[in-house]
Amino acid sequence: MNNPPHLPIDTITSSSNAEIKMLRSLHERKFRRQTGLFLAEGMRHCTEAVQMGYQPMRLVYAQGREADKGMATLIDACQKAGGRILPVTPNLLSRISGKDNPQTVMAAFCMRYGQLSDIRPGKDAADIWVALDRVRDPGNLGTIMRTADAVAAKGIILIEDCTDPYSVEAVRASMGAVFTIEIIQTSSADFITWTKGWGGEIIGTALPASKDYRTANWQKPVILLMGNEQAGLTDDLCKTASQLVRLPMLGRSDSLNLAVATGICLYEAIR
Repeated sequence: MNNPPHLPIDTITSSSNAEIKMLRSLHERKFRRQTGLFLAEGMRHCTEAVQMGYQPMRLVYAQGREADKGMATLIDACQKAGGRILPVTPNLLSRISGKDNPQTVMAAFCMRYGQLSDIRPGKDAADIWVALDRVRDPGNLGTIMRTADAVAAKGIILIEDCTDPYSVEAVRASMGAVFTIEIIQTSSADFITWTKGWGGEIIGTALPASKDYRTANWQKPVILLMGNEQAGLTDDLCKTASQLVRLPMLGRSDSLNLAVATGICLYEAIR
């Protein structure tokens, strides 16, 4: 039941409260899947989410912060969505966040996934997509989402069993980009089939590739295809690429961090 704006809202003080238990459970992927919800933290990110059309189904904030700038907007959005407003003690806020020094506000939003069939190849000649094969590290995924947003890429295509883009770690690393870019999940087989109708370039990175990434044809629309942190791209996915490129390694290192390599390629694409 909603809390009418003219009525006081009791502060939750017990960690055994059902809502607190539910919010804490959202740190685990199975409960995010069960509820369809994920956590975002901080006034800026929660406000951006509302601006992008996300509805806060739970709004949690430190008791006594109702007058904070932007809080009225979040409370109003939560009430309009039929969500629940939950002022809590600082200790409970820390327990939900999992951090010793949490932000003063958090919210639970509904996850959103797009479909490959919704992408219309050639509809926008400036489109950039990032396809990730079995990415494992949530920090890498969140950073890639942040960089994709920075270059105005359309979204991320997650192939096979990738880490959850709505995990607390990935959402934090995305710095709000999780709300601004499209996220699509698909299988390798479906992605390979779909690419046969793609009207632009597909540029994959692979260690054996002979073409320097700076000499590739980055003509858009383009899909940047990146592989698993340890194993790289599968042979089948490599075959979908119209170009395979490498980043030069001049020192002793033989590879770059996935998020770093993706960022370099994305900025080359817009250059």
